Amino acid sequence: MSAFKEYIGSFFKGLTSLLKGMRVTIRVFFRKKTTEQYPENRATLQMFDRFRGELIMPHNENNEHKCVACGICQMNCPNGSIRVESETVTDEEGKKKRVLKRYIYDIGSCLYCQLCVRSCPHGAITFDTKFEHAVFTREKLVRQLNHEGSTLEKK
Repeated sequence: MSAFKEYIGSFFKGLTSLLKGMRVTIRVFFRKKTTEQYPENRATLQMFDRFRGELIMPHNENNEHKCVACGICQMNCPNGSIRVESETVTDEEGKKKRVLKRYIYDIGSCLYCQLCVRSCPHGAITFDTKFEHAVFTREKLVRQLNHEGSTLEKK
């Protein structure tokens, strides 16, 4: 008779465990879903503000930027994702100053460490929330951040 009691006891113990598990499953089943259906909701998807998606150089409405081509961001980049090309020009007062020619950024080798953004003394570059970078060739991941014909912002 004791084997029968053990069998019934273990049966109800297993049934109790099963019902506890089913209670959790049913509760989660009726909970509001948090999964993003990515390709379908591409138009309405919003990333949070601190997301590091892509390095950009903001320009104002007059096509002016804040980069003075000092090269500090290039020096602080741990794997050479940034290349600052500048040229020295002489202004009307006879002073020589450095002018940004091209600001090249390689998304494919970027670590998104934000050392370039933090070290920029003028706040000329920042990270955007754009995150779709799937391409067939790596050459498409190399971009020029300064717009054609852009100049340094006048203070």
